[in-house]
Amino acid sequence: MNTLHSIRPKSALFVLALAAGLMSCSEKPVDVQALNQQFISAWNSKDADKVVGMLADDVHFLQGNQHLSGKAEVAQRWVRSTMPTINDLKTSVVTSASDTKTAYQAGTFSVDVLPAAPGQPHGFGEGNFILLWKKADDGTWKLSYAQLEDLPVQAKGM
Repeated sequence: MNTLHSIRPKSALFVLALAAGLMSCSEKPVDVQALNQQFISAWNSKDADKVVGMLADDVHFLQGNQHLSGKAEVAQRWVRSTMPTINDLKTSVVTSASDTKTAYQAGTFSVDVLPAAPGQPHGFGEGNFILLWKKADDGTWKLSYAQLEDLPVQAKGM
């Protein structure tokens, strides 16, 4: 009996030590701020290929009553068509969270809107955003869902 009692505490300590070791080796939540900064930096640099590379194959984009789905459609109708029309995308984060498989940030955004034709004024756009990231099977993080709720563009200086 004495031997049995002395083994149990040692076994419990071993299990606790093993669990602690496994937890220290486990994945950590992603830095969602870093993901969004990479996205915004690529957008502001007009690097459409990099932005498209950050999209999940099954990505969804919502803006107003527009719903785009799939990497090809989102890449063409949002990224490639919108990127040349705006400059200086900025975000102000209101909330964010992340774990080992998903991450999101939500808040407000602002952009400078380029004139549609020569002689027209520059504009200023702003609104709310949410960006949802998911970890892909290959371990990379991909933008899975983007939603923008924007206010009407205002002429700069008004």
